[in-house]
Amino acid sequence: MMTNPGADRVKSVRALSRRSVRERTGRFLVEGPQSVREVVVHRPDQVVDLYLTAEARTRHTDIVAAASAAHLYLHEVSEDVLAAMCDTPAPQGLAAVCRVATASLDEVLAQGPRLLVLLTNVRDPGNAGTVIRGADAAGAAAVLVSDASVDVHAPKVVRSTAGSLFHLPLVTGLPVEQTLARLRAAGVRVLAADGVGTTMLPDVDLQPAHVWVMGNEAWGLEPQIRDLCDEVVRVPIYGKAESLNLAMAATVCLYASAGAQNH
Repeated sequence: MMTNPGADRVKSVRALSRRSVRERTGRFLVEGPQSVREVVVHRPDQVVDLYLTAEARTRHTDIVAAASAAHLYLHEVSEDVLAAMCDTPAPQGLAAVCRVATASLDEVLAQGPRLLVLLTNVRDPGNAGTVIRGADAAGAAAVLVSDASVDVHAPKVVRSTAGSLFHLPLVTGLPVEQTLARLRAAGVRVLAADGVGTTMLPDVDLQPAHVWVMGNEAWGLEPQIRDLCDEVVRVPIYGKAESLNLAMAATVCLYASAGAQNH
């Protein structure tokens, strides 16, 4: 058992909370039983090392069995060591160091996607993670992330995806204008989700293949990006709320698309 919170290995795992270290090593940290279970079951090829406490080994026998079946390295650690490794003070007994795995836009387009979402300037980790989770739930083919958006492998993003990070392809570091041009050339209709839209969500034809383009939490989409879209769509507000936040609006749009395409 690893019991020294000051050990070099512990420090190297903790350092993955920094973007520069993640980019240099091509690795990131996954914390907690829900996310660890999803990566072990769905993407064991991404797992480098799995760390767990004695209590977690007893409690989460399904994760231990799946990890053993995939021949993953399991390291038993003390509660203090795990806390020193993780970004959260209560990682619930489990953490995994994983390899970053992102898809390319070519790979995604080659599959003939019907539903995509593009984050153009999303800076809040919780919003980004929730959109990834919503896209997964709505059956989107992939999540596209611009070069100006938050790092999707940051600890808070990973936690807020609740494991959906390992269920669908992510394409990161994309220049927005060139990406929109490539999507349109591939026959994907480009729909901007924005509060200034004149078309209401219930009035949009969501049967053809399309991508939802989401802007920044504070200022929405830049005018030049809106101008590149085929349609600017607004989610109707029926009550007194001033607006929906980005993650909520994205989820509403994605579910509208899923409903239209699956009936």
